Parts: sequence; C-alpha cells; structure tokens
Amino acid sequence: MKTKLLYITNAVMFVAIVALFVLFFTKKEPEAVALPAVGDGVSIAYVRTDSLLLNYDKFKIENEALLKQRENARTTLQKKVEEFQRDMLDYQKKVENQAFLSIDRQRSEYERLAKKEQEIQQLEMQMTQELMLKEQQILVNFQASMDSVINEFNKEKGFTFILGTAGSDNILYGNEMFNVTKEVLNMWNKPKE
Repeated sequence: MKTKLLYITNAVMFVAIVALFVLFFTKKEPEAVALPAVGDGVSIAYVRTDSLLLNYDKFKIENEALLKQRENARTTLQKKVEEFQRDMLDYQKKVENQAFLSIDRQRSEYERLAKKEQEIQQLEMQMTQELMLKEQQILVNFQASMDSVINEFNKEKGFTFILGTAGSDNILYGNEMFNVTKEVLNMWNKPKE
C-alpha cells in the first residue's frame, strides 16, 4: 500500500516538473524595456517565481540530484519488496506442503517475515522523510538565494515594489513591460566573481 503511494507520489511530482518545463520552454517572453513610473514616483515590477525556479541553474542541478536520489530510493525499496514477496511465497508453499519440521520453526519463520515486512515499511517511511526534508531544504535555499538576488537587483534598479507571481497566482494581469524575470534570472545565473 505504502509502496503504491510512493510510486503515485513520485509519478505526480515527475509529471508536474515535466509540465512546468514544457509550459515554460514553449512560451517566449518579450524583451524587458525601461519601466515607467506609476503615480508619484512609485515604480513597480514583478517576477515570475515559477520561471525563476525552472531556469535557475543551481536549482536545476539540485533538483536533478534529488530526482536521482528519489529513483535510487525507489529502486532499493522495490528490490527489498520483491525479495520479501519471494520469501513470502516460499513460506506459503512450505506451509501448504507441510515442509516445516515443527510448529515452532514455522512460527519462527513467520515472525522473521513479519519483522522483515516491518523493516521495509520503516525504510520506506525513513526514505520518504529524508527526501521530503532534502526537497524542503532545497526550496528554503532557493527562497533565500532569490531574496538575496532580488535585493541586489533592486539596489541597481531602485523599484518601490517588486512583486512575485507564480502562474496566475497573486497577479492576475501584468503588463509584460513590468516583468523583470529575465533580468533577475540573468543576474542570478551569472557566475559569481
């Protein structure tokens, strides 16, 4: 049951990541232009945070590593489940054929298999928790890095507000002339000297 849940979770996350990549790379963003001031010297810009997430080089590398780690965990777990299933079938055949020399030996084998099943479940929970913590840490680091680069970007540009949006969340409409995502991304991906 938990293995199926892990497969479903991994599949959903993989499909979501692929969908985001497809959505971003099939859409051309217009070049940024000089931004006009809005009312009494207030200047506003916005950043598409989902685009930053998909195109920040360091995040791509970390996310790839996380996907590999997730796949390795899934493979390790699958091998253990298959081994357990073989052991269980072997046990059932022995019970049907009355191949155990004693009831104590049969009980001992059953307890060994029950313990093995519990260990697999614990391993699955541990792996899932470790991967979730790692993913959370990547996102925390991403947010901190993004905040830092936005502050650095704004020191040069001097906006009153820089808003963030993901898809149609928060900003339902924004004139592309106020979109500074590409400039921020270029600054972010530029090698540090």
